[in-house]
Amino acid sequence: MGETARTLPNLSLRLDDISGHVIVAALRVHSALGPGLLESAYHACLAHELGRRGLRVEQNVAVPIAYEDLQLPIGYRIDLLIERRVGVELKAVEQLHPVHTAQLLSYLRLSGYPLGLLLNFHAPRLKQGIRRVSNSPRQNTE
Repeated sequence: MGETARTLPNLSLRLDDISGHVIVAALRVHSALGPGLLESAYHACLAHELGRRGLRVEQNVAVPIAYEDLQLPIGYRIDLLIERRVGVELKAVEQLHPVHTAQLLSYLRLSGYPLGLLLNFHAPRLKQGIRRVSNSPRQNTE
């Protein structure tokens, strides 16, 4: 899908600033809509909210697999990419499982993006459904 009109990422924003903006925007969306909707609804609303805040948002960003001299466009996609640096994977599931974190970490490693957020909009309180995932193994938090 599309992205905001701005084409270059805002390099003055730190990763923590970007992730903070994403979390605040996600909390606003969750507060307005509540749990129980399809992931696609949260996806569209969060992308809209982040764009309104002036952040560069790309949706459904392809993550090819590189193996030796092969580039395999298998169909993996990051739900949202913010400022070309923070990947966001959205879920609307009963609870997050380790496989969800592994999925986002795989996307980060394949793409080279440094940070990701896993957001479960089905959680009664969104704060309970947020996972920060770093491309550096020592910095992952539950």
